Amino acid sequence: MSVALRSALWGTGFTFLMTSLGAASVFLFRRAVSGSIQRAFLGFAAGVMIAASVWSLLIPAMEAVSDWGRLRWVPAVGGMIPGMAFLLAMDVAMSRLMRSTSRQRDALLMLAVTVHNIPEGMAVGLAFALAASGAPGLNTAAAALALGIGIQNFPEGMAISLPLRQAGCPAGRAFALGSLSGIVEPVFGVLVVLVAGAVRPLMPWLLSFAAGAMLYVVAENLIPEAVSGARAHEGTVGVMVGFMVMMLLDVALG
Repeated sequence: MSVALRSALWGTGFTFLMTSLGAASVFLFRRAVSGSIQRAFLGFAAGVMIAASVWSLLIPAMEAVSDWGRLRWVPAVGGMIPGMAFLLAMDVAMSRLMRSTSRQRDALLMLAVTVHNIPEGMAVGLAFALAASGAPGLNTAAAALALGIGIQNFPEGMAISLPLRQAGCPAGRAFALGSLSGIVEPVFGVLVVLVAGAVRPLMPWLLSFAAGAMLYVVAENLIPEAVSGARAHEGTVGVMVGFMVMMLLDVALG
């Protein structure tokens, strides 16, 4: 096994572990919780996903094409549109297959975070592939990237497992689904090492695609349910807290 492949496997394995640790938060809560706590959790998930879309996906997508000048917004918008369209199509398809709105929401949430994890795993894999090419200082940068994404994945694992738990899903199943959303990172991290040269130019578009998918779920499902009912402020506070937590992680570790 090459050095780049082994390093990418270790790095993305760490990010997957952090997703699983976040998903394990379901074991700290009872099956039935109040509506206020449920709204707060949904709001927190929405805030995490909004901040991740901006700082982890859209801004890096535009920075990757900084030499485009004023046109560096093109990959961001060009990737977001098919990302939103993809989730819209999935939403329509799921609405025909699932009677329960909460089941549809949870399936879309897991799909969106999973899609978001694909370019993150690719980014870590690509960083280690570049480091293995002999570029000075990139080993430290690749390790820092894996550490930052791993820490960010902790609240993302919570963002999937906790809403599933509040919807009545057994704790073990909610944990498994939350963890599985992160398994794509080692898979795509290894794949990108094998085809590093071909994938690198597509990274800005893939990052923006994931952002569009996540923002669709936030606007369509999470925020409307988080602020429903007479005491909507719990969901609003949850959105703000989730956004600030993810923003601080991205800025401090980005």
